[in-house]
Amino acid sequence: MKIAIGCDEAGFLLKGIIIKQLEALGHMVQDFGCYDENSVLYPDIAYNVSKSVVNKENERGILICGTGIGMCITANKVPGIRAAVCHDSFSTVRSRCSNDAQVMCMGARVIGPELAKQLVEIWLENNFSGGGSAAKVAKITEYESMCN
Repeated sequence: MKIAIGCDEAGFLLKGIIIKQLEALGHMVQDFGCYDENSVLYPDIAYNVSKSVVNKENERGILICGTGIGMCITANKVPGIRAAVCHDSFSTVRSRCSNDAQVMCMGARVIGPELAKQLVEIWLENNFSGGGSAAKVAKITEYESMCN
């Protein structure tokens, strides 16, 4: 799978750990920054990762900041993106199976590296289930189109 990844300065160290994990699992990774621990405007990174997913340059995206919240809010501003904050296994599974989230957001100040790695594996292993959730995701898409 081809995966886009990005972070702000708070997520820089965790991003490096996740990149190594993804590559060890055989995934191709496109790193959208940041590239050091200097302060950055994370919305630019979240936008670029999300656009690469919408444009099908990458199949999924992972965003990391202090809490995951700011990255998630920004990613969800990109039409066609469903991003979710994933800090526990149940929410991570549901983000894929029920909501077909293509972008995973995590907070490096909220969860540790080992849990983050476990959640990434869970998120990559799960796919959209469809079923009763298909109509709900379609409704989200409908509302999104009304806003453009």
